[in-house]
This record gives sequence, C-alpha cells and structure tokens, in this order.
Amino acid sequence: MTEQQEAFIVGWREWVGLPGLGIDSIKCKVDTGARTSALHAFAVDSFTRDGAEWVRFGLHPKQHDTETEVWCEAPVKDVRNVTDSGGNVTERYFIETDVQIGNERFAIELSLTCRDTMMFRMLLGRQALKQKRLIVDSGASYLQSGRHGRSK
Repeated sequence: MTEQQEAFIVGWREWVGLPGLGIDSIKCKVDTGARTSALHAFAVDSFTRDGAEWVRFGLHPKQHDTETEVWCEAPVKDVRNVTDSGGNVTERYFIETDVQIGNERFAIELSLTCRDTMMFRMLLGRQALKQKRLIVDSGASYLQSGRHGRSK
C-alpha cells in the first residue's frame, strides 16, 4: 500500500458485486473478526482445464432464497484448512476474483463454503480489507451501496 492510497469507509454490511463470477450484487458482511473472506457455495466440484485445477460451484446469491441459483467457474488458487468461528476445521477451495464495492474494484481471495444457514452469503475478511485500506464504520450499513446501484 502506498502512502498516497486513500482509505474509504464501508459499513458493517454492504451490497457488493463479483463481476468475474457474474454476480451483480450480493449482501456481504464486512467482518473484521474473520481473517479470510468467504463465499457461499454448494455442489463444489473440481476439474482440470488446460492443465490447471478449476472449480465449478452453485451459489444462492439472495438471502433466504435457495431457489435462485447462479453457477460459477474459477481457477483454484489454493486448497487449505480453515477454522470457522465454532472451532470446526474444514478443507476449502480458494479462488481469486474481483469485488466491486461502490466505485472501488479490486482482487480478493475467497474461500468457498456452504453458508445456507448463515445470515450473509459472503464475508469480507481482514485480508481483503487491508488491500484497499477499507475502514469499517461498525454503526453504519450500506455506505457504498448508493454507488453500486442500491439505495441506502
């Protein structure tokens, strides 16, 4: 991060886009307690394309809606163990894709995990926050959403 890079403020939850995965908007919890970012995924299946490992998965982008499905494919960046907030360790695929928050767009790493029972389909963790020097206003919501096509 350069000294000239300005910080920008986000709320504790934001509507974000994942343009590389074809997701215009998904409700995201900005989670300073999470080291890595996570994306809801089901039917995760790895395959080989041009000698590289890829992953195909389904996503329910809308909260409380398991009918709407988006199918995504992405190169696998890594496979590693993740400890969740309950202390459970699971092996997860990690991908890298762009996230759009307001007018800011930048690459982040996401682990793929089933979040059907969770309040948010996506978590934005500390590793992603520090890339663009995001500052979280824990008392505010959707500060950048007006710039991403959603009303505040």
